[in-house]
Amino acid sequence: MPGHRTRGFCASAAALALCLTSAGCGGSGESTGGGKVVLHYTWWGNPDRAERTEAAVALFEERHPNVRVRTSFSAYDAYKQKLAVQATGGDAPDVMQLDYRQIDQYASGGVLLDLAEQQAVLRTSGIDAGLLATGRVDGTQYALPQGRGTQTVVYDVKKWKESGVSLPRRDWTWDEWADTMRALAKKTGKPGGTDPGSNEDVFEVWLRGQGKSLYTKDRGLGFTADDLTAWWTFTEGLQREGAVSPAEQNTQLDGSVENTPLGRGKAVSDVNWDAPASGYLALVPSGVALVPMPTGEDGTPGQYYKPSMFLGVSAATGHAEEAAELVDFLVNDEDAAEILGATRGIQVNETVRKETEPLLEDFDKTVSDYQSSVEGTLKNPPQAPPPGDNSLQTTFQRDYDQVSFNLMSPREAAENYITEAKAELRS
Repeated sequence: MPGHRTRGFCASAAALALCLTSAGCGGSGESTGGGKVVLHYTWWGNPDRAERTEAAVALFEERHPNVRVRTSFSAYDAYKQKLAVQATGGDAPDVMQLDYRQIDQYASGGVLLDLAEQQAVLRTSGIDAGLLATGRVDGTQYALPQGRGTQTVVYDVKKWKESGVSLPRRDWTWDEWADTMRALAKKTGKPGGTDPGSNEDVFEVWLRGQGKSLYTKDRGLGFTADDLTAWWTFTEGLQREGAVSPAEQNTQLDGSVENTPLGRGKAVSDVNWDAPASGYLALVPSGVALVPMPTGEDGTPGQYYKPSMFLGVSAATGHAEEAAELVDFLVNDEDAAEILGATRGIQVNETVRKETEPLLEDFDKTVSDYQSSVEGTLKNPPQAPPPGDNSLQTTFQRDYDQVSFNLMSPREAAENYITEAKAELRS
């Protein structure tokens, strides 16, 4: 999950180099001299995820002695760029990890295999229907969710308690959240949280709490300039009050937890996805806690269980069945789930999740408990965003920066964004 999306997962320089220097990242459908099928499997993540993934892959190879899996990984931004180059060149890996915002792009571009061709291998009955549907484009299943995550307000427990401000309720509204940020700022002398104005994911939660959506089913905008103006007026006002982080701090946001105000000790809380919030443990030694996102004023929740990532198979693979077997193993095998833990979010196979939840430890258990606390209260996730959303995330942040630095009013920036977004989605 990027971000302040899935980009919250950061690889070390060595990890990045591993991917960039790895031989054969593409899906060529090759076989070794010894007759083994070779699959190329790539993902983004951090060294911990890599270690667990390699262990799971080793178990898969043990059970499938005719298959060898070559793996590579990198940080999200580098991964996204490299996969785009591979896909454009017809050299996409046999099995690839995908973000929510890549499904439509690669499905529409003919990069992904229609998984109905491997329905005898892929088991989907244990996956929640709403989550499973997020891997479909125009009714065709192109990817399977590998984990699920949801948005959260993550906070420094010690600093919050020391401030004397009441701990957040699980059913707080956006107005109550704003009042709490003001109170924290007054008591601690630093912003209560990160300014969420430039974060498209948070805007989507706010919209859904009002019964609206980021995109319509036909891939158009689901909101108006009035909606975006209201959001940016709300967040800009909090920024001017000092209740949330100032513009200068927000320019340092790059998707990593290290560069958030909370990660740098300059704020008490942040808004992120639940699994990436584990990165705060190294930055906030006294500990962090997770609480649900604010709701609409009538209590309507805006957050949802989002596939933390997907697994797709290249349409050009020469070994579709073996690739599907690897996907099925990573999604549905209980032993694989025990190895992977919550490194990609909580398991989407409901049977596997129930069996492995008692085995989770440390922050994996924190994420699992948090998700259990909101079970049954969230709406179904939206369909995968249209391809243009990737570039619109940048446009969204850029236009809010104009507001933050007093270069545009919320209305001017909102109207500018709507014009560019409509053009992008038509292209």
